[in-house]
Amino acid sequence: MAQYFSIHVNNPQPRLIRRAVEIVRGGGLMVYPTDSCYALGCHIGDKTAMERIRRIRGVDEHHHFTLVCRDLSELGQYAVVDNAQYRSLKAATPGSYTFILKATREVPKRLLNPRRKTIGLRVPDHAVVRALLEEMREPILSSTLILPGDETPLNDGEEIRARLEHDVDLILDGGPCGVEATTVVDLTEQAPVIVRQGKGTAAPFGVNA
Repeated sequence: MAQYFSIHVNNPQPRLIRRAVEIVRGGGLMVYPTDSCYALGCHIGDKTAMERIRRIRGVDEHHHFTLVCRDLSELGQYAVVDNAQYRSLKAATPGSYTFILKATREVPKRLLNPRRKTIGLRVPDHAVVRALLEEMREPILSSTLILPGDETPLNDGEEIRARLEHDVDLILDGGPCGVEATTVVDLTEQAPVIVRQGKGTAAPFGVNA
């Protein structure tokens, strides 16, 4: 049975953040709000929790996970970033974007695109996520909370609880946060490529979606 915390979306309660991080570090799987939509999150090194996300999402081993980072400094530990890429990242973070970048050796091989050796990373603009990441001091391994057969992500805390209380360890209910996924931007080419147009505008990259 999942623990259920009603968390303040702008001023998250420190004791709830600390308890959430304890659960994640202990192998738990959480649902948490972001600046795009709710997500599933676990510890970056927890293979078992990652497989639980795959089962909940109904996806196979080719599914791409995202590392949710505190800032560009942390992102740079897990991705190879040149000057041009850094300028693009700085223009769009924090925000509702997922960036595809070449991974560093810090990234576990199981998280990489097997052919391109890339990883998805993001720096959200959301107080709850920022608080979690500050307490974690490392990225959250994450995936959008959209269930098999659904067309949009779950967005209501009580519905999430009804559908997932036996499948996750913690639900952080920060109220509705939207159903529009992040904009995915591939920064591995000479010019940025919008792979998926979502909540984030393409304007910072000077390209059309």
